[in-house]
Amino acid sequence: MSTDKAILDAARILRRGGLVAIPTETVYGLAADATNPKAVARIFATKGRPGFNPLICHVPAPEDAARIARISPLADRLITAFWPGPLTLVLPQRPDSPLADLVSAGLPSVGIRMPAHPMALALLRQTGRPLAAPSANRSGAISPTTARHVADDLGKDVDMILDGGPCSLGLESTIIGLPDDGTDRLLLLRPGGITPDQIAEICGIRPEADQSGAITAPGQLLSHYAPRGQLRLDAIRAGDGEFMIGFGAIGGDLNLSPKGDLIEAAAGLFAALRQADDSGASGLAIAPIPDHGLGLAINDRLRRAAAPRPAKSDKGRAAAPRPADSERD
Repeated sequence: MSTDKAILDAARILRRGGLVAIPTETVYGLAADATNPKAVARIFATKGRPGFNPLICHVPAPEDAARIARISPLADRLITAFWPGPLTLVLPQRPDSPLADLVSAGLPSVGIRMPAHPMALALLRQTGRPLAAPSANRSGAISPTTARHVADDLGKDVDMILDGGPCSLGLESTIIGLPDDGTDRLLLLRPGGITPDQIAEICGIRPEADQSGAITAPGQLLSHYAPRGQLRLDAIRAGDGEFMIGFGAIGGDLNLSPKGDLIEAAAGLFAALRQADDSGASGLAIAPIPDHGLGLAINDRLRRAAAPRPAKSDKGRAAAPRPADSERD
């Protein structure tokens, strides 16, 4: 099959909600249409990813990133210097961003990069949509740097594997957070193919380790995307004043999946929590979710949403909760 035909076929698969393993200069990624909630949910199901940790969104050009996130002058300097390349920037997501909630794990920031691999860029342009693409391996396995690695690990669970040869870098991208607080600070969230020295040379600012305990990147806190009302898990019916989110045969004000489909439930989870928040109910209740397959990730996310809220400091601000582990492949 010619490269051009392979890219056309891959783009068609992605536009209809499929999964395609794609080569980048870092590692092979498991790509899905980042605007399609069910397609993004399939990434978690296929990887066996243990929680709804955020996914990096891949774009073909800086102007495409600007449609998704707010680009500060400092971010623009980094983009000019290092894109396309192995640098992911965690930026404030625009209110009108087209991304599915699962890409950013329901938080207001999103990780974005422009890959340097010509086949990945051609596919992004042909698909016409941003692509969510963590590493194309089972969660916890070694990251793949060839198409054969992907085939050996994921097999027929991926709809197509684009073979672009061995990855030139073979190391995941550097992740830099740019806090949305009006300061010119850079937070090193994951070391990778771009070094702190290279970044400091361009920006005159050396990335610092994030030790604040606050939300500086998606997926860092035990209690994140906490609804305004207290969330009650494993509910059979709503209590007084509660908004009920059902699943399967257990109904409610809305149902994540009347047929008990965990992919459908995952795709609609964050939107359901927002709808419950907007209802004005004093509390939220959610039906039991099976604790297997993608249900493990759903329950992980719900436990975070139901976690005790941070105590207030003597200045009336929420004290920072304990950070939680975050997989960012």
